[in-house]
Amino acid sequence: MIFGSISYLNLLPFQLFLKKQIKDSSSKMAFNYKRAVPSRINRALRSREINAGFISSIESPRYRCTDLGIIANKAVYSVFVIEGEDKKDKESASSNRLASILNLKGEVIIGDKALKYYLDGGVGIDLATAWYEKTSLPFVFGRLCYNCYGSNIQKISKNFMQKPVKIPQYILKKEAKKRGITSKQLLWYLGHIEYKMDYKSKRSLKLFLREVKNPKK
Repeated sequence: MIFGSISYLNLLPFQLFLKKQIKDSSSKMAFNYKRAVPSRINRALRSREINAGFISSIESPRYRCTDLGIIANKAVYSVFVIEGEDKKDKESASSNRLASILNLKGEVIIGDKALKYYLDGGVGIDLATAWYEKTSLPFVFGRLCYNCYGSNIQKISKNFMQKPVKIPQYILKKEAKKRGITSKQLLWYLGHIEYKMDYKSKRSLKLFLREVKNPKK
């Protein structure tokens, strides 16, 4: 199985969980990772370079999906529209479209660079907050979907949602240093990310996809 994982901090707990799940050598040999930005993972699943992975929510109707997502309720702190010329983030799919639906002008920035921008004092419109103000719903940025190995992926998804992941201090320090932030800031950020899709997040995703399909003029 080739698993695609978005290379952002918001998936660090899942990545650690997955490593713990694959213990015996035979499983390790049969399981490969492919890490990249959301837009690249989207293309990889579409071309079947990978069998499963977290993809942009806007792409999820193409596939069978789990109830595991990347969800922000009210604020995400890593997806912004900032002042400047209208510009899409090439790493994004859902966020670019969300900014358009919300009629927000400026440059879209996402991921770890957007988090660092905010923590360094940068100012912008948090897209999860803007969506919540419009709908009173959380926003689903990504979703775990697959094109095969369905039973295995569903099992992994359910196990992750049942077992909270504690991140070891040495990993916290390593990942924080890599991104130029502190361990405390990293944990603070992850505290705003939810993974289990409940009825509100499913309702939100349905609404988002409907607006993507039938944009208001």
